[in-house]
Amino acid sequence: MRYDEFLARVRDLGEYKSQKEAEEIADAVLSVLATRITPGEVEDLAAQLPGHLSEVLEENRVDQPETFGVEEFCRRVGERTGARPRTAEWDASAVLAPMAEAISGGEFNQILSQLPSGYAVLFGKPELSG
Repeated sequence: MRYDEFLARVRDLGEYKSQKEAEEIADAVLSVLATRITPGEVEDLAAQLPGHLSEVLEENRVDQPETFGVEEFCRRVGERTGARPRTAEWDASAVLAPMAEAISGGEFNQILSQLPSGYAVLFGKPELSG
């Protein structure tokens, strides 16, 4: 998936007014995700995402990933975007669902294995959150 295709998908899912808004939301969500998964996983994910998205992940990679649930994830996204928790949850899903489509199934499983089951819903995979 090309960078512009990814952003178009985010824009459609999130119902954002512009490509720029979709890019800002994607940057916020991926920057939080990068602090939640291992550095090696950040590298693997960055290798599969197009353009600027890989840079956002690499720039926000941490040596020791933090452990927090979906609620805190959304709070941190909202902190970066100025959105309320419900809107931040919508934003996170608008980015993570297309991301799950853009990467290999193996990579998706690796990421999901590092997160509590509640995250599956954000990736558009509620059937995996059991």
